[in-house]
Amino acid sequence: MTRRFRVLGFCAMLLIASTIVTAEAFAQATTRDIDAFAKASLVYIATVRKDGNQSKAAPVWFTTTPDHVLLINTRPDSWKVKRVKRGSPALVWIGSEDGPAFIGKAEITSEPALQARIIKDYPEKYLTARVGLFKPTQEKYDQGSNVVIKITPVHDLPEHFASQPGTPAPPLEPAASH
Repeated sequence: MTRRFRVLGFCAMLLIASTIVTAEAFAQATTRDIDAFAKASLVYIATVRKDGNQSKAAPVWFTTTPDHVLLINTRPDSWKVKRVKRGSPALVWIGSEDGPAFIGKAEITSEPALQARIIKDYPEKYLTARVGLFKPTQEKYDQGSNVVIKITPVHDLPEHFASQPGTPAPPLEPAASH
């Protein structure tokens, strides 16, 4: 009997793990966004204020991970960081203020691999960082003067979705279709 319960328990764990992996698979960038990331030098990011309304979209440098998670480097005292710490999602426009848009789960992370990705990618992508201006460094992360915001795409926003500061932000989870 004990062996049977162990086997059943193992099968239950596999089922739970596959459900979690499947749920994570839905939180990925679309082909549209992946193509736009490849061509863009900036993303425009807005967060959600305490009152539920959008902030102004700000242009920022970015890089992506191999699985197309968006990474940005910013100061720890920025409004983006304050709102993300409070649980705000990120509204992201790729390439321009009227570019392809998605809403994503945003989180502050101190993962060394993600810091290293930004430290490596920014100078390759941005001439200003290459010459040493606004260049992220491990020292800045270690001192706490820079932080990484990791944004996992949840779903695309409608075509031509516009940044409208002061208006209600769309929900993180898409509306269920009937």
